[in-house]
Amino acid sequence: MKNRVKEFRKEKQMRQEDFAKILGVTRQTIIAIENNKYNPTLELAMKISRFFRVSVEDIFLLEDEKTDAF
Repeated sequence: MKNRVKEFRKEKQMRQEDFAKILGVTRQTIIAIENNKYNPTLELAMKISRFFRVSVEDIFLLEDEKTDAF
């Protein structure tokens, strides 16, 4: 899964440390998410989307969009 967390965070001119504090996670967690090394829990993904006031799908993108098969 890819994400646009870094892009949204930079638009708000926020440091990773400040963003992590708001979300109640470590800076290392934010770094890992932004580098696509860690997929956040559903709860954290929803906190991130609510903070930016966009949908989860606007931030987190499935790499393989073969969901049409359902």
